[in-house]
Amino acid sequence: MLSSSILATGDGRSYPDGHFWHFRPSVIFMVKFFSAAVLLALPISLSYAAGDVEAGKGVFKRCASCHLVGPSARGAFGPHLNGLFGRKAGSTPDYKYSSAMKKSGIIWTEQSLTTFLRDPSDVVPGNKMRFWGLNDDKQIADLLAYLRTYQAY
Repeated sequence: MLSSSILATGDGRSYPDGHFWHFRPSVIFMVKFFSAAVLLALPISLSYAAGDVEAGKGVFKRCASCHLVGPSARGAFGPHLNGLFGRKAGSTPDYKYSSAMKKSGIIWTEQSLTTFLRDPSDVVPGNKMRFWGLNDDKQIADLLAYLRTYQAY
């Protein structure tokens, strides 16, 4: 009866079979090592997803010839981008949008802006925006982080 209550590990040690998990020290080391690696990489991926506001300011220079942000922003060659997140596409009163943009039904979110910025004419065919798009995910994340700083205007 005693032999049925003992679990042999194969390395000469035995444990009572009432324990749920029985690992060799090398397995425990590997689990701890890979867990630490994932935890160390997590802040890098979160900061990448959040974007860098200062880098986004640099990316916005490509947009600034048509779009404005800040307290005195208004529609000009393109609509102003204050308060962009959560806004319906084609809805600011101080800019004359294309009928395609007005009818798009898009609400600007992180995801819809990311998709639009990659290829504006593919997402909304017939829109007025003359921009080839951004292919770099980091630049898009940085730009969106920068635009978020003007959400309250």
